[in-house]
Amino acid sequence: MLIGLVGKPSCGKSTFFKAATLAEVEIASYPFTTIKPNHGIGYVRIDCIDKEFGKQCNPRYGFCINHQRFVPIDLIDVAGLVPGASEGKGLGNQFLDELRQADVFLHIVDASGETDIEGKPTKNYDVSKDIEFLENELDNWYCNILKKVWKSFARKAEIEKENFAKSVAKQFSGLKVSDDDVKDVLRKLNFSGKASEWNEKQISKFASELRKMTKPMIIAANKVDTSDGKKNYEKLKKEFPHLMIVPCSADSEVALRQAAKAGLIEYIPGDNDFKIVGSPRDTLSGHENLQAGDSGEPKYELKDLCYSMQETVFAMLVETAERALAHTGKKELLLGGGVACNSRLQEMCRIMCSERGAKLFVPEKSLLVDNGAMIAYLGEIMFKKKIYETNLEKIDIHPRERTDEVEVKWK
Repeated sequence: MLIGLVGKPSCGKSTFFKAATLAEVEIASYPFTTIKPNHGIGYVRIDCIDKEFGKQCNPRYGFCINHQRFVPIDLIDVAGLVPGASEGKGLGNQFLDELRQADVFLHIVDASGETDIEGKPTKNYDVSKDIEFLENELDNWYCNILKKVWKSFARKAEIEKENFAKSVAKQFSGLKVSDDDVKDVLRKLNFSGKASEWNEKQISKFASELRKMTKPMIIAANKVDTSDGKKNYEKLKKEFPHLMIVPCSADSEVALRQAAKAGLIEYIPGDNDFKIVGSPRDTLSGHENLQAGDSGEPKYELKDLCYSMQETVFAMLVETAERALAHTGKKELLLGGGVACNSRLQEMCRIMCSERGAKLFVPEKSLLVDNGAMIAYLGEIMFKKKIYETNLEKIDIHPRERTDEVEVKWK
């Protein structure tokens, strides 16, 4: 099966494609980042029967993890479609032609409402327009193929007494249309009179139903984790009850899958949770095991691993901060704490804020590091909550204690 990813520019198709395949594709916020189609293998997760036999299967195709079978499917990601694509606008004819062999369309909709119909940044965009315009363009695509030859084609079928369904299927052979598909549409519409006598409206209706029959579509409400994402998702469900609409966040899935691939977390695609593996200390302490063949020399120096881990962690922090800005609608970011002294973190935050049109504030270094006032203030809060130890023998210092290991009892 081949699934075609469709949608307007900058809706997150390439990010979705990467989340599904972990293929390296170009991802950017400007329209038409993708020009040539991306091909890759994604997987459908289903329960594996091996659980009933108490065994772990080893399938020839795909893979199986914890009795969850991942069945391979082909994916194709084409460039974004814009209004008028069926008439050739924005290289639309070329992009539509690349979708001919797709069995199903997965329409990626930007549920954030932060990109307009052409993929340009905006605010409070009506996301329902994306579904309306794309369905219209796909219907016109089929209709144009039919109208080009309709009069001569329909009359020829009648004169030569050819099977009409077979003739239509032959005309649409490149789009995987079968005789049975045409017959099902004809039965559903039940038009009276000869096909050569159909009017423009009937021809368009026939083309639309044939498209829906042969290229069924699912809506993926992407970026549902943004501030207006859930509201727009509910809006789509209400306005298009006949469509299957699934909420998702391609960005989040990419982050989870890459973290799992790097061994930072335990995560199986499709799970609703993940588990952090070990600690940063565990990651660094194992660096001596990364050997380069028989030389016995470490493949990576400790400084390289430290830099790599710093980049990864800082990227996660910046991503979290960016999402916080998006959710709250704020335009200012303030760094605090000892790690805020790091010039690389400041640089990454500054780039992110610049791209979002936000302001970054970094206090002077003496106000960032731990200081007596901060420690004394926390001590006062804990004292008022009666959280203290009077027996000096029981008091100890834990220099390696992590923040997430401390039980907060003073709130």
